[in-house]
Amino acid sequence: MKPSKFFKEEEKELISESIREAEKNTSGEIRVHIESKCAGDVMDRSAYLFQKLKMHETKLRNGVLFYLALDDKKFAILGDAGINQVTADNFWDIIKDAMLKEFADNDFTSGLSTGITMAGEQLKEHFPYQRDDINELPDEISFGDKSSD
Repeated sequence: MKPSKFFKEEEKELISESIREAEKNTSGEIRVHIESKCAGDVMDRSAYLFQKLKMHETKLRNGVLFYLALDDKKFAILGDAGINQVTADNFWDIIKDAMLKEFADNDFTSGLSTGITMAGEQLKEHFPYQRDDINELPDEISFGDKSSD
């Protein structure tokens, strides 16, 4: 199954809405990327996609990528330098653990929404919304439906 067909349209909208809600109170940027396979190290793949999606180009280096490889049952959360400098060392692990509880019940929509909300709370604390803030990156899920993505 193509990753873009994994979620129903209403589930995709719920995830995108979670991103929009999280970003209402922060200048941080959150993206979700889903693909079928991750042949190598999940963090290496996430870092590659982080750059491909231009997440490293945010003004305050405060982007967060949620990455899932469905067939290989791998996922990662990758934060840019700006947020990693101000959050606790175990911050991403705490979010991953909360997401895994939902994933274990095959509720990937709730798992992603939970993680996005938790990341948004930290982003709000360290990178509050500014009046002149612009949405630097799309809020929709990106999908790697082709093997070269």
